[in-house]
Amino acid sequence: MVFSREHGGGVGSVWGNSKGFTLQVLSGRWFMVFSSFMIMSVSGASYMFGLYSREIKSVLGYDQSTLTLLSFFKDLGSNIGIISGLINEVTPPWVVLTIGGVLNFFGYFMIWLAVTKKIANPPVWNMCLYIFIGANSHCSTNTGALVTSVKNFPGSRGIVIGLLSGYLGLSAAIITQLYYAFYGNDSKSLILLMAWLPTATNFWFLMVMIIVQKCLTFTKSEYYVTSTVMLLLLILPLVVVIMEEERLWKRNQEHINSEDPPKPLNITTEMPNLQKSSQTPQAIETTQKQGSFWRNILRPPSRGDDHTIFQALFSLDMVVLFISTICGLGGTLTVVNNLSQIGLSLGYPGHSITTFVSLMAIWIYMGKIIQGVVAEYIITKFKVPRPLLLTSILVLSCVGHLIIAFDVPNGLYAASIIIGFCFGANWPLLFSIISELFGLKFYSTLYNVGSIASPIGSYLFSLKVAGHLYDKEARRQLAALGITRKQGEELNCNGSECYKMAFFIITAVTMFGALVSLILVQRTREFYKGDIYKKFREEARTAETQMAATQNRIEPAANEG
Repeated sequence: MVFSREHGGGVGSVWGNSKGFTLQVLSGRWFMVFSSFMIMSVSGASYMFGLYSREIKSVLGYDQSTLTLLSFFKDLGSNIGIISGLINEVTPPWVVLTIGGVLNFFGYFMIWLAVTKKIANPPVWNMCLYIFIGANSHCSTNTGALVTSVKNFPGSRGIVIGLLSGYLGLSAAIITQLYYAFYGNDSKSLILLMAWLPTATNFWFLMVMIIVQKCLTFTKSEYYVTSTVMLLLLILPLVVVIMEEERLWKRNQEHINSEDPPKPLNITTEMPNLQKSSQTPQAIETTQKQGSFWRNILRPPSRGDDHTIFQALFSLDMVVLFISTICGLGGTLTVVNNLSQIGLSLGYPGHSITTFVSLMAIWIYMGKIIQGVVAEYIITKFKVPRPLLLTSILVLSCVGHLIIAFDVPNGLYAASIIIGFCFGANWPLLFSIISELFGLKFYSTLYNVGSIASPIGSYLFSLKVAGHLYDKEARRQLAALGITRKQGEELNCNGSECYKMAFFIITAVTMFGALVSLILVQRTREFYKGDIYKKFREEARTAETQMAATQNRIEPAANEG
């Protein structure tokens, strides 16, 4: 049977082309990554803990150790996403995204009810549960959006991870703008264009607004204007989505129209040679599974090939990466979670603390973007091991910790920028290294396994070190004044001594993490000297050829019908 290849200019043809193009846009990977941008841009509530933690502490009468316990469960919830990863392995992304939406509403709504006194003061374990559930929604969001995007653009994973996680970091500043408006005070180049055209503008817009808000007092109507402009900038990537899909559509159409009439198919069949193999499928499968379970775990494939979950977990590379990440993220998370209390103890006014939170959100975004894009260029151009960039970020974060420890005048502005940048840069580095060393087959799960380093670091440094030493100094100050703290009364500390020793300890541990990361640099040096993305570029070309061939078969049939 031969299908007609005449493409008439009638209404039916135009409607068919328009419908086909629309379906291509909506089902294409570019629209998917645009949707991921939008999802991530409003999913950063966990980065705003420093902004609303003051209300929790004052209304519920917590001391700093109790507040840092809440922040630990927040970090635990936002990083324990193994279940989300396993669900995403066997279901479409919309399933985990739906789960995330439900968890987010329930968790943060219950916290709102408690802080506004619409319900009786819940026990501490209830508040820990609520914030764990609300923050755990971010695991579903990250898994459904980010992991899917990485699998769609495996040859540009560093950039994709940087861009998407950058939107997540930027979301805290976006949410802050919306808060003021609603409630007053109460492929590579296209991917880069898709992000940098609107997001560079977003960055400068948000930075200017933060500075202006520090100098001026905005009315509620003026915040409506700034929020509207910000939301318009966020949807600009949709233009790039349509442009890219239109380019692919036109190329497929030219391929179809320029092709010679199809030749009759010569289908050759032959009897299968059953003598070629005397083994049954079951015997072949048994042969392939020879070797014990533990032997396979301790003999993983080469770096860059797909590892099983257990092969990756028991790898020395993963252990070194995990330890380094705990040391790095633990310190930066302490600043992120306690920024409000750090500012108050050092004597900064409340409005400046809001500025610190927004500035940190901006520079978390910048850290993720710059590390995702610049690191990709450095690795492909100079063949530098990505773990070496992790080492440099850990060393840089020590500067921010020391600024806080020594209470440099107005130094918290610089510290919030440095720590925000380092905290943001840590994430695309971690996720890119995991995908490059252990493959993408089980990336949904391994991605979430790597995230566990965050709550461990938060527990050790934010709760056990910073929180404990803060309360110890606060009680010493009360005793010196002859004041006894009443039950249910918040516990505050004033002065540079509140966090000085904590950040000296954090600086030392972070430097230890940087030294440990050099082990991974040495072990992966030869791996990064090769072309780590070669096989993914070949797979992308093959997939594009197959897509054109499929379009070639479908289009004539549609026109005939």
